[in-house]
Amino acid sequence: MWTPSPSLIQVFCGNPCRFNYWHLKDVIQPCCQRVCLKDSLGSLEKLIAFVVLYVQGIGTKEWREFGRTEMIENTLNPDFVRKFVLDYFFEEKQNLRFDVGIPGKKCGNIVFTAEELSNCRDIATMQLCANKLDKKDFFGKSDPFLVFYRSNEDGTFTICHKTEVIKNTLNPVWQPFTIPVRALCNGDYDRTVKVDVYDWDRDGSHDFIGEFTTSYRELSRGQSQFNVYEVLNPKKKGRKKKYINSGTVTLLSFKVESEYTFVDFIRGGTQLNFTVAIDFTASNGNPSQPTSLHYMSPYQMNAYAMALKAVGEIIQDYDSDKLFPAYGFGAKIPPDGNVSHAFPLNSDCENANCVGIEGVLEAYYECLRTVQLYGPTNFAPVISQVAEAAAGVTDGSQYFVLLMITDGVISDMVQTKEAVVNASSLPMSIIIVGVGPAEFDAMEELDGDEIRVSSRGRVAERDIVQFVPFRDYIDRSGNQVLSMARLAKDVLAEIPEQLLSFMKSRGIEPRPALSHSPTPHIHIHL
Repeated sequence: MWTPSPSLIQVFCGNPCRFNYWHLKDVIQPCCQRVCLKDSLGSLEKLIAFVVLYVQGIGTKEWREFGRTEMIENTLNPDFVRKFVLDYFFEEKQNLRFDVGIPGKKCGNIVFTAEELSNCRDIATMQLCANKLDKKDFFGKSDPFLVFYRSNEDGTFTICHKTEVIKNTLNPVWQPFTIPVRALCNGDYDRTVKVDVYDWDRDGSHDFIGEFTTSYRELSRGQSQFNVYEVLNPKKKGRKKKYINSGTVTLLSFKVESEYTFVDFIRGGTQLNFTVAIDFTASNGNPSQPTSLHYMSPYQMNAYAMALKAVGEIIQDYDSDKLFPAYGFGAKIPPDGNVSHAFPLNSDCENANCVGIEGVLEAYYECLRTVQLYGPTNFAPVISQVAEAAAGVTDGSQYFVLLMITDGVISDMVQTKEAVVNASSLPMSIIIVGVGPAEFDAMEELDGDEIRVSSRGRVAERDIVQFVPFRDYIDRSGNQVLSMARLAKDVLAEIPEQLLSFMKSRGIEPRPALSHSPTPHIHIHL
């Protein structure tokens, strides 16, 4: 296993440090494991330190923010918990840049450690308590917290977790916390884990109470006599003959779970059921006119067809029968001319399935010739229809993906929010692709990346909506997708995580791998 010696770089905040990073063979995940800042500032007042990592594009040479550490206040030597995990490629040179977030100051030195991560995907959850810790506060007891360090191959230690602070007690009970096993010991069960016990101080000069060491193998024994640790302070032990310890820390519980991936479920036979819903409201324009978003040109696909083809050709690889239900909404349909918000594109009310994406496109083109574009733009009926199907299969064998392509503002926002909240507890995701020049503020509201969707006092159990504006992926003429691959990637980016969030919330594990399971397509980032 490769581990570079820690690199020390002089840092000036107005002049961020840059260095080259050569990749190792295959997909290895090095972790920027410790970034220590040594500053020569004269005062700690209102000092807030953080580090931002930028990665330079191979072709574009543009710097893109990869991630940032947490912010640490009131210390000249912050030791950051948050790591940067990057893919490693032997054949490429990757330039990285670290910006230190103390504007206008000479920040001293930055130290980072990198190590190849193991393939261990287990996650450990543990809870600890302490008894009879040393009193450190003059007017009170102590405000204790724990800091966990994993040992590196070169003998140094890297911080990997901090507990919360428990105020004014010598007998704290910390909340259970979860940590990847590879972060704790990198898959080496006998590797030393060091734990420091501190008394928290507001000014950042936390008082050291003591320390102890353990290992993953010892912790995995769970609550037992072997997992009661004496907290020792080496300085006190050296100068006090009668010194015994500075208290004890006891492991109350320890359990390990496997962290499964999207690929694990696909290999185990989980099928993605892909449903399409297309906006047939009058705001799209008369389909016989070239200005219409539904215009069928003999020379090129319209926006609806391009979006459908780009996304559908990726997702169909995960559906073994290649039968896709396809619906329209917002049109008057024959023979009586009633408005419908969930009509089958193939006109078969008993079976809305189309064979493959080409079958969906054929049904869409035929439907344009027979229906009258009308309105309003109601999302809730088709969302509820797919949710009803998803509610019947909650064992992890199937996951439903609804692709909605629309041009405008949602008319039934209240009902749509309620439908999304109801669907958030089901094996289901909703992809909304906005076509045309309209503003899509309501779509952004449904995409609950920042604020989870709520309805009638209920908050969505999961974020299940992904919105993508189609205009960001086409040329100025609006006639050609600049990158089908980029569109498909961005549209489908959240599906793996959304599937995993459902499986985890229901305690569903992947079935054993099937030999005929589809291989994941390269365009989906898993």
